[in-house]
Amino acid sequence: MSAVSQLSHDDNDPIVASILGKKPVCCSARQSVGDASRLMRQYAISCILITEDDGTVCGIWTAADARKLDFSQADTAKTPLSRVMSSPVRSISDTTRLSSATSTMLQYGIRRLLVTDKHNRAVGLVTQTDIIRQQKIEFYLQFRDVGSCLNSAPLQLGAQLPLGDAVKQMQQQDVDAAVVIFADSSQGIVTEHDLIHYLAQQKNCRTVGELASRSVLTVGHTTTLVQAVKLLTEHQLRHLAVKQGQTLQGILSFTDILRNVEHAYVDQLRTALVARDAALRTSADYLRLAHKVIDASLDGIMITDSKGIIQSVNPSFSQITGFSRHEVIGQSPRLLSSGRHQAEFYQQMWQILLQQGRWQGEIWNRRKNGDIYPQWLTITAIRDEQQQISQFAAIFSDITTRKQQEQKIHQLAYIDELTGLANRRMFFDRLQLSLANAHRHQHKLAVMFLDLDLFKRINDTLGHQAGDQALKEVARRIGATVREGESVARLGGDEFTILLPELDNSSSLAQLARRIIAQIEQPVNLLGQEFFLTTSIGIAIYPQDGESAEQLVKHADVAMYQAKSSGRNQFCFYQASAGQQNADELKLEQALREALKHQQLQLHYQPKFALASNHIVGFEALVRWQHPQLGQVSPGRFIPLAEKLGLISTLGEQVLQQVCQQQQQWQHLALPVSVNISALQLADADFVSRLQHIVQQAGIAPGLLELELTESCLIHEQAEQTLNQLTQLKALGFKLSIDDFGTGYSSLSYLRRLPIDTLKIDQSFVQDLPGNISACQIASAIIAMAKALGLDVIAEGIEHQQQLDFLLQAGCDKGQGYLVSAPRPAQDFTKALSAENY
Repeated sequence: MSAVSQLSHDDNDPIVASILGKKPVCCSARQSVGDASRLMRQYAISCILITEDDGTVCGIWTAADARKLDFSQADTAKTPLSRVMSSPVRSISDTTRLSSATSTMLQYGIRRLLVTDKHNRAVGLVTQTDIIRQQKIEFYLQFRDVGSCLNSAPLQLGAQLPLGDAVKQMQQQDVDAAVVIFADSSQGIVTEHDLIHYLAQQKNCRTVGELASRSVLTVGHTTTLVQAVKLLTEHQLRHLAVKQGQTLQGILSFTDILRNVEHAYVDQLRTALVARDAALRTSADYLRLAHKVIDASLDGIMITDSKGIIQSVNPSFSQITGFSRHEVIGQSPRLLSSGRHQAEFYQQMWQILLQQGRWQGEIWNRRKNGDIYPQWLTITAIRDEQQQISQFAAIFSDITTRKQQEQKIHQLAYIDELTGLANRRMFFDRLQLSLANAHRHQHKLAVMFLDLDLFKRINDTLGHQAGDQALKEVARRIGATVREGESVARLGGDEFTILLPELDNSSSLAQLARRIIAQIEQPVNLLGQEFFLTTSIGIAIYPQDGESAEQLVKHADVAMYQAKSSGRNQFCFYQASAGQQNADELKLEQALREALKHQQLQLHYQPKFALASNHIVGFEALVRWQHPQLGQVSPGRFIPLAEKLGLISTLGEQVLQQVCQQQQQWQHLALPVSVNISALQLADADFVSRLQHIVQQAGIAPGLLELELTESCLIHEQAEQTLNQLTQLKALGFKLSIDDFGTGYSSLSYLRRLPIDTLKIDQSFVQDLPGNISACQIASAIIAMAKALGLDVIAEGIEHQQQLDFLLQAGCDKGQGYLVSAPRPAQDFTKALSAENY
């Protein structure tokens, strides 16, 4: 950038030798990066030369190269320099002008050059920092602010991110510094110089937060570059955090300043035009350099006279606008006007420009091909010796990409990418605003919650691409059905919501719901075939169904599930009782999880007895749940819930463990205890091994446990696996029985293959004995079949002597029921059993 200074006088463009300081610090190629880092810290330098044994410079290693190392390895500091150095080293003569040195740096994208004498010996290094600090460019820097120099958002890293991962991200995004966010939301900074310090000290930093500095020098986005350079120099830093209000826009470094000082050329050009120095005006070097500066600028530059007639443009002007130099010279800049701005916009622009001598802002212009695009434009008034405006210099850049990125960010934040509808965040924002308006004007509003019925089948059958196509078509149909002002959103998956911000009566809601259902019922063409979709809709109304956004959406969701429960493809208005039922179910679910976590479920035991003598021959373990607030919870409620939530295996294992612990006390009685096993438990391939482990830990014989299975286990889709499991259990010595026999649909041929010991006659047959002929026939048939198969048979639910007499006469030997005993805690039986002789 010092080439700008040459526009004034060659004395301002000294040779490189005049700014060289100490001799360069060197390090052998055989040494490690840790050795090099310690030297860099010792001499407060940002790079080190690498030499061969004969002293020849063979490479360079810089603070920026530290980002290429793998910091996840503990021995990173031991990496040989020969493996990571940059080679060859770009060099210049010590008689080279600073302007040429700067051009070389920009050409190769490097920050330092090796300086050699006439004998080609290394005499020093010149860096971009040296050039910026030596050149008198403060006047030019003050016309650009730091905000205009930022090219991208800062890299932000969580403080707990492993250091190795953090350095990888810095390398991938090619940044020499990153913002570190700590747990308390405070911000710090980590730079490549911190990495050098880490390598030099071999600190034990596992996370980037441990290495980062908590102190970050911060400036506003309107701070001038000259102020930024002054601050960096005073604090001996290389980075500044730039904020706009409370928002962090980026991190500014000396690199950014060097790359952006070219914007000062416009003001330098103004100085050149009004200067009276004959030597400056006639300097061929100056003219050549001035043209190079303007022509090389990536920003478009346009010079006009005081009346706004275009006098010259640079190549970037043509690249951006599409107009050639010959097409615009002598024309007014109005040929670039997009037509988007009102006359007041231009009037205000010119008023500020004439009053302050400078205007900067965003403007929309038109290319030659008619495309309209956004610019970031700076116009500077150039005055003559009499302080009259003689020319205007405009420098602009195409910010289309930045605008597209901003739009993309907005879409990601507020728009559903698949359907183009509002997403959850935007929907709730709109709902909050509508609620405030409804509260202020005392009117109603409504929320509709839509869920497609059995939509998963499309994804599973046709694939997610077809599912996405269906969702887009549903979104289009819903959007075409609602009225203007009614907002449609996709919350995720196949869930949609509709906001009706002003509501006259509920009948209009019903009509809209019917129209939507009718629209969605129309066939959808997917992969060349017609498919049919339906939807269930729930409706909640403000204020009667809720006063907050969360309540309304929740209650509309509850109403939607009511519609599904009622048969799908219909709509329901929210009813408070259904909401309470859901709340009760959620409360029961949470209580069950807590009870299982703390093993609060208890077992009661119901005796099995010989019908002829009432002598106890075994027990059945039945789980009971006494909740402090909910009271006695029926197994009919919490066991199906456990199966639904996937907790049945946990519940079953706790029951088995309690039974085995009880059998440790009762094993001298040699009375088997039966435990109910669900189909889901048997479907678990590890069930047998876990059961065996529980029994072994308790130190009891497997024969003291009888596993009761329902007929649903036998008709399960994994019936063959169940048969294998039962065969293993039988071989291990466990007893097996089929519970509630006669109520299922098991095949008798399959039953014959099962290694079971006992059939239990369901109590639904026993309770009608002996008065019901059909019940008598079924009970007698089951008993006869069991005897024929060599199985024991037990009758459940015996409550009257007449039932017992019939069963005994029919050949049944054992039973259980309230006639002898209800299920009771184990301690109720322990004393009585010990007194009997077993």
